[in-house]
Amino acid sequence: MKKLLISALAAGLMTSAFAADAKTNEVSKNAVVKAEQKAQATQLVKEAIRAIQYTQDALIYLNANKIDKAKEALKKAIGELAVVLNAPNAPYLLPVDIQIEAYQFQGKFEDIKKMVTQAKLLVAENKLPQAREILNTLRDEIVIKTINLPLATYPAALQLAIKYLNEGKVKEAKDVIAMALSTLVEIDTIIPIPLVKAQALVEQAAKIVKKDKKQALRYLEEAKYQLKLAETLGYTSKSDTTYKMLEKAIEKLEREIKANHKTGGLFEELIQKLKEFKEKAITHVSK
Repeated sequence: MKKLLISALAAGLMTSAFAADAKTNEVSKNAVVKAEQKAQATQLVKEAIRAIQYTQDALIYLNANKIDKAKEALKKAIGELAVVLNAPNAPYLLPVDIQIEAYQFQGKFEDIKKMVTQAKLLVAENKLPQAREILNTLRDEIVIKTINLPLATYPAALQLAIKYLNEGKVKEAKDVIAMALSTLVEIDTIIPIPLVKAQALVEQAAKIVKKDKKQALRYLEEAKYQLKLAETLGYTSKSDTTYKMLEKAIEKLEREIKANHKTGGLFEELIQKLKEFKEKAITHVSK
């Protein structure tokens, strides 16, 4: 059931105010690909997937008036979930499907504020579809859509459906099964792409700074740009660190590199702050 939707990244990388070189673009591109691959590796619960399939089969059997087969399918579904229920530390939500979408801002940095102003004017004029169209382009993020089965309520609903069937209440059983299938929970995890890129660029700069200072400085310059882009697009973080603090930390690193000073400790501190900032900027939305 796992699906990976084609990323907007295939259309090409966002270009900075200054023309980033091929190596810098490659680091940015690889960072996003790795983030997508990590999301794609989410472990789906096979028993929960089979339970949903058996539940759907039960509804099909009931529509064909095959009551005994419907009961058998429901019992199989309950059996699959019993395996999970008996496991230690069973989670409340069982992931059964995942979709990954990537939206990359393709405009120019200096156009963002103009676009926001235009969207506000459209909202003021109650032209919501046009405003929405603009706002939807002001995204630079990976969206991980995870469909989850609620373990606390789903098995009980199946048990109730069997009870109704034993009592000859087919319509009630159908309604309960349909309701159970509708209780699947979607959680969207939103990861700001510029923060993913900024962290990867600083990490790569740390690796090559002793061998290629010029390229390391290019990576840091692009990291600053990505942070500014993230801030302008409205991505916030619950971290104590701020965009301004991160910018100053990168500028300090740039000065130290140009002065041929040791930068190991500064890189480690900045990478840790970026990682924390990015993790706390990731949002989770239940639908």
